[in-house]
Amino acid sequence: MSVLAKIAEIENEMARTQKNKATAHHLGLLKARLAKLRRELITPKGGSGGGPGEGFDVAKTGDARVGFVGFPSVGKSTLLSNLAGVYSEVAAYEFTTLTTVPGVIRYKGAKIQLLDLPGIIEGAKDGKGRGRQVIAVARTCNLILIVLDVLKPLLHKKLIEHELEGFGIRLNKQPPNIGFKKKDKGGINFTATCAQSELDGDTVKTILAEYKIHNADITLRSDVTADDLIDVVEGNRVYIPCIYVLNKIDQISIEELDIIYKVPHTVPISAHHRWNFDDLLERMWDYLQLVRIYTKPKGQLPDYTSPVVLPNGRTSVEDFCLKIHKNLIKELKYALVWGSSVKHNPQKVGKDHVMEDEDVIQLVKK
Repeated sequence: MSVLAKIAEIENEMARTQKNKATAHHLGLLKARLAKLRRELITPKGGSGGGPGEGFDVAKTGDARVGFVGFPSVGKSTLLSNLAGVYSEVAAYEFTTLTTVPGVIRYKGAKIQLLDLPGIIEGAKDGKGRGRQVIAVARTCNLILIVLDVLKPLLHKKLIEHELEGFGIRLNKQPPNIGFKKKDKGGINFTATCAQSELDGDTVKTILAEYKIHNADITLRSDVTADDLIDVVEGNRVYIPCIYVLNKIDQISIEELDIIYKVPHTVPISAHHRWNFDDLLERMWDYLQLVRIYTKPKGQLPDYTSPVVLPNGRTSVEDFCLKIHKNLIKELKYALVWGSSVKHNPQKVGKDHVMEDEDVIQLVKK
């Protein structure tokens, strides 16, 4: 029996099963089995190494990576060529783009790499079309733009989200607040710090047993679902922010546009007429959460033209030094920082000081 047939069988059984407290246990078990089979699909077992396939992944350049995901013919290539000035082949038939087309834009001093990925079709997570490679590239992005046709958005949105979820990509979510630690002995130690609506000790044990884990500490710090627990145990999930770009707004009325604007995480644009690009870029900047640090040579004015751009969460002086050169941290005596992260301007700080957006730094060597 093939993996796909097994997946279909489990999905059918889950659809047949009523959801209530008595069946929660059984459903948890089925969800865990499903997740395991999905993982087998993504990373097939066996060492039958085929020759090198067509190069699909693109070298990472710039400070952040934004991928365009969408069905064929929703205007991804038009959007890319109008944003970045890169010519990605555009035609009026489906599946024009066959491999990844990269482009780079400079925005607020940061270099952002845009990837036009080929259109994905239903069943991509099961290996149909070029879907598997497309989604594998999408996993490496810092932000995903799901490009939708404004005339049929909801259907496409559901399908694409389903495909990405099947590949372990979680959109606009935070990692679940679950402590999980394997041990050598001592059984399963289960603690919940708040009331759980779905999981209980038995269900947790069933799910872990499916993964052949019999000794572990599990701490649930918020009200979580069985899917969240499976995500933590699998450990290969990526959490990526996502913006829904509704293209072709030149085909709808103003009243409809007002409604669309109220939907969260959504930006309506027209790639062909270049409408609303500034709003899209501003949204992308908010979601990427990049931090710009300006450098100041001794006795000169700060260089505001080319900042050093760091990802949010890694903005200490040490990270800044490593971004420039790995030997710089060894020679660092202290740094002088001006900006919102310090109390005095300038302030003398060590390598652990965390900087904020648009700070100015001067390094002093030993």
